[in-house]
Amino acid sequence: MTHEPTPDEYRTLLLQAPGSAFDADTEQPDLLRMFTPSSHRRALDPDVTVVLGARGTGKTYWTKALASEELRRVAADSYMIPRLRGLTVATGHGRGGGADAAYPGRRVIRKLVQRAPEGEGFREFCENFWCAVILTALRDPATLRHTDWQERIDWVADHPEAYDSALAAKDDEARRDGRPQLLIFDALEHLHQDRSVIDKMVSALFAAALDLRLGYSSLRAKIFVRPDMYDSAPKDFADASKLGANRAELTWTTENLYGMLFHRLGNQPGPEAEKFRARTGQWHSQGDGRYTAPVDVIADPDRQEQVFGAMAGPYMGANHRKGYTYTWLPNHLQDGNGQISPRTMLRAVSKAAEVTRDRHPGHEYALHHDAIRQAVLDASQIRVDEIKEDIRWAATAVEKLSDLQVPMEQSVVIHIWSTASLASELRKLLEDSENGSGPAKVDDYFSLIEELTKVGVMTRRASGAVDLPDVYRLAFNIGRKGGVSRPKRTAG
Repeated sequence: MTHEPTPDEYRTLLLQAPGSAFDADTEQPDLLRMFTPSSHRRALDPDVTVVLGARGTGKTYWTKALASEELRRVAADSYMIPRLRGLTVATGHGRGGGADAAYPGRRVIRKLVQRAPEGEGFREFCENFWCAVILTALRDPATLRHTDWQERIDWVADHPEAYDSALAAKDDEARRDGRPQLLIFDALEHLHQDRSVIDKMVSALFAAALDLRLGYSSLRAKIFVRPDMYDSAPKDFADASKLGANRAELTWTTENLYGMLFHRLGNQPGPEAEKFRARTGQWHSQGDGRYTAPVDVIADPDRQEQVFGAMAGPYMGANHRKGYTYTWLPNHLQDGNGQISPRTMLRAVSKAAEVTRDRHPGHEYALHHDAIRQAVLDASQIRVDEIKEDIRWAATAVEKLSDLQVPMEQSVVIHIWSTASLASELRKLLEDSENGSGPAKVDDYFSLIEELTKVGVMTRRASGAVDLPDVYRLAFNIGRKGGVSRPKRTAG
């Protein structure tokens, strides 16, 4: 008979399984930890052109996973999409760029944009820019003869027939070889610091990707993009309506998040994971060191609540009046759109295990409820650090509300921003290309609130008052009457 893992054994698993890197740019997908949430199946379909996802929902993760033949095989089997096995994948945009990439880096793009004409001429520049990137990613010899990006763009502009011929030739080659070509585009928020420039460039990319889907049988593009960027990019090109019908979203349900956690626990090397698998049902070995969990462990909330309750106890205190641990944690990690970053979830669980080990080592469960509350604060800081990196202007705007309380009337928010000259500060901030793209309308504070609501940093009450979800509110040191209090930060 297999014994239940002890609190210390559970705690060891919860400390190790999430991993040490909580940033998609540094953590590489790997065979054992790779989890395929049911809600992401359509996003992986090669024929789906646009995939919407907020920060941390898996855009960069899937970009990297799709570039790996081994991980595509796992996804193909898990999602029953056999076409994923036979793809040739290239990245058309991501973080970085440079001499060996199929796309230019941000500094090069900034220089190209400065040289580009204005008005209708800029629209043509955007079209030719992506045509040059596509041919470079497809390793077209005529394009690769030009090592300078401006030369490549100019060549494409001067030889539209050659562009069409090159795509037709690549399409024929891919069809003969039985290996369709998929081009992946990610990190589009890093194209430029000017949001209006990004909008035009993303619009041109949408048009180019749609042309591939409608005009060729074996050439496809998949664009991972934030929902607010998708909404703000103009859709004034031919057949644009077909783009909206051909999109998917990266969302994480509570069941998906716990399923991911339990998958990692069961695939962590060591005797603790063996005990965990033995106590949670019939796990199936894939023969490569990877195990798949029983369906109820990754999909049934009642079963998941039992499994998590064995680690954290059923309640956030002495009884149910303090909340149920299974629902309390995700409820306090979600953003204004009801979404939770899987990295945020993993970080919270790992931090709760660490605090319990250090402060409550004799606790009857692996996770102490006070440690879970502390972990929400830590996860909040991680989430705020992420938006400071990706949406710096949003963090700057919300920081003006520090030490105040929400909900707050919209007029009060606008008064605070006006008094602090937020618009001027944002314009100065965006002069530095390293601070990410800016809002659509820097001087329109009503628009800023709407944009912050779209990205999930703010919410609105039924009365129209402005609020913030706990995952942002706590780290920004903003209070709420009756809300989760800000616990004292632990060391480390």
